[in-house]
Amino acid sequence: MLIESICIPKRQLTIVTESCTLEEALIILEESGYRCVPVLDETGKIFRGNIYKMHIYRHKANGGDMTLPVTHLIKNATKFIHINSSFFKIFFTIKELPYIAVLDNNDHFFGILTHSSLLNILSQSWNVNEGRFALTIASTGKKGDLATMSKIIAKHSDIASCITLDIGKDEYIRRTIVTLPADTTDETCQLIIKALDKKDFFVAEVEDLQNPKD
Repeated sequence: MLIESICIPKRQLTIVTESCTLEEALIILEESGYRCVPVLDETGKIFRGNIYKMHIYRHKANGGDMTLPVTHLIKNATKFIHINSSFFKIFFTIKELPYIAVLDNNDHFFGILTHSSLLNILSQSWNVNEGRFALTIASTGKKGDLATMSKIIAKHSDIASCITLDIGKDEYIRRTIVTLPADTTDETCQLIIKALDKKDFFVAEVEDLQNPKD
């Protein structure tokens, strides 16, 4: 994944240095409109963590000292990725965070990758804008299942995109989401579903991307 091309670089960000007081950090957060910003060292190279507006307000409401350094309430100090990190590393690190800090190969702060950027990558994987039908195909996860599915579908249509998810909750432990091209007809879609069914692949869901349900 080319993280460098999709993350927001440091020069475009609002940041707080570790020498700032909580009062100064709150002013920066209020002026920026963000609920959370990165905290860097005085050189602007080392990521220290994130500071959240709600934590400062909670501290202030409880009579806390606002002249304390911002590091007193710092969070997510170990939550970061590198510009060459894998998608799986990114996905499982960002979780509930509004963004994830990105470090370069020298462990210097490079920028942030936001949740919205990650969702855009996933939507591109589904090929929503250029697809017609998204088939969710359930299988037992046997060796060769994906190859067999692809061969069946290829007899009737191209494959615009394919994503495989492991479920593991019932006899069908794998879900493969296959997106068919924009020019695929209803008739072709039904032919594919019947052909898959004959080979014991269960099409759990069919979504028409051009006519989405509310």
